[in-house]
Amino acid sequence: MPHIDLPEGLPGLLSLLAYRPETAGPLSRLAEVLLRGPGPLERGERELIAAYVSHLNDCAFCAGAHGACAAAQLDGGAAVVERVRADPASAPVPDRLRALLAVAAAVRDGGRAVTPDHVAAARAAGATDTEIHDTVLIAAAFCMYNRYVDGLATLTPEDPAMYEQAAARIIAHGYDALPVP
Repeated sequence: MPHIDLPEGLPGLLSLLAYRPETAGPLSRLAEVLLRGPGPLERGERELIAAYVSHLNDCAFCAGAHGACAAAQLDGGAAVVERVRADPASAPVPDRLRALLAVAAAVRDGGRAVTPDHVAAARAAGATDTEIHDTVLIAAAFCMYNRYVDGLATLTPEDPAMYEQAAARIIAHGYDALPVP
């Protein structure tokens, strides 16, 4: 049960966007820029970073939503997302992405948890400074989104089909077009 009186029938972030429309635009736009805007990381990779950080933060709504978006855009689909959640060190992803996931996990622990060794490992695996930057920003933003969604105890659907339908809509139309009454 949500901690505040949120619009009924809207799960997770959607209920919060509807509750405070004045913050909906900036929050949706941030997700659009980070996850779909121009950048060196593929959209599926960015969604995977968001899903992984959300998983580490135990935010079921964001992990489900962004996991579905990642699965729909990555070779290997949901199996890759599940392998990353279980053990990113052995997941079937490129070494560059594996190193970036380690950076993202460190950000989740705290900004100062990202060490020169994390950055050096990412560079050695082929990551550019822009990819490292974007990974840190995505991970930091998703710590905020996760805490926002869970801090107000929003509704979390359990049906994976709901996340898959939302992913299809987001992939087709973007985060700026999220259905908010």
